[in-house]
Amino acid sequence: MAKTSVIILNWNGEELLKQFLPSVTAHTKSEECTVVVADNGSTDGSVTFLQNQFPDLELILLDQNHGFAEGYNKAIQQVDSEYVILLNSDVETTPGWTLPLVSYLDDHPETAAVQPTIRSFHQRSHFEYAGAAGGLLDRYGYPFCRGRILERVEEDFGQYRDVLPVFWATGACFCIRKSDYMAAGGLDSRFFAHMEEIDLCWRLNARGRGVVCVPSSIVYHVGGASLGKENPRKLYLNFRNNLLMLYKNMPGKRLLLTYVIRLVFDLLALLHLLMQGKVKSSIAVVEAYRDFLLMRRSYREKREENLLLTKKTLLPGEYRRSILIAYYLRNRKTYGALFRDRQKSIRNEN
Repeated sequence: MAKTSVIILNWNGEELLKQFLPSVTAHTKSEECTVVVADNGSTDGSVTFLQNQFPDLELILLDQNHGFAEGYNKAIQQVDSEYVILLNSDVETTPGWTLPLVSYLDDHPETAAVQPTIRSFHQRSHFEYAGAAGGLLDRYGYPFCRGRILERVEEDFGQYRDVLPVFWATGACFCIRKSDYMAAGGLDSRFFAHMEEIDLCWRLNARGRGVVCVPSSIVYHVGGASLGKENPRKLYLNFRNNLLMLYKNMPGKRLLLTYVIRLVFDLLALLHLLMQGKVKSSIAVVEAYRDFLLMRRSYREKREENLLLTKKTLLPGEYRRSILIAYYLRNRKTYGALFRDRQKSIRNEN
């Protein structure tokens, strides 16, 4: 039994496997760490390619495309290891990339999950949008990263090299104890894709199980390989799942006000899309709200369970202001700028 299983979930990604799987196997496979590909019902030549070119690789064949969330849930149930790393198929790894992640979990039993530094595959000196140097969440549920705020991505020149507790770790490269994954209920299969890792990390943090970025491990992520940023389907899933995540996890005293503010912000986003002529994307936002309202009741028991198990309400990586106001009105466009005022205050006190 390997201590760590690196699980790559694949769906019709033959070309991505050809490009990136060699680096993963070269940098990863050992007695302590094994690579597993879970095929999510692909209809291209992915399975044939794997069987011919990587015959010794462990292959899990799922019967259909279960989506990111349920696909990983099913795959993780079939591996027997202490740690599992959820790795996107469009990630290029680097030599020894698993070692800092596993070592940190070994040395910190209070931590459930970790992520490495995520750099851009296409612009290798910069962080990558989906994860950068650790994920945060503002008070109204908008996610951002240390190294990426809204659409602005920073160059990585070593400014975020400290190990940091974060609100969420990226699903592009997500290392977690299998026991914590199972205890927290895994990824929400009804999300299908997008926001599911943030939802899981919210549950972990709230239950007193830490989530941390370990920057000494570095990988390079393409991003948008399944759905591009402008895809209306991706926009729909992001809006719907974000609203569901808030309902599942946010304490009642904050929830109503949060939804009122969110409605205002999201209406502004809808108007902006319409002004740009993006009618399909505008419709996706409306459909996301509609389906959130339809699905909310079915999540009532899950919400009660999450709040009952909550031990902490002030969570690491939670920005207690609006990231939109900070970015657009206060000109705070980097992680360092966001906390500049607080840092000055601390220095003055000392």
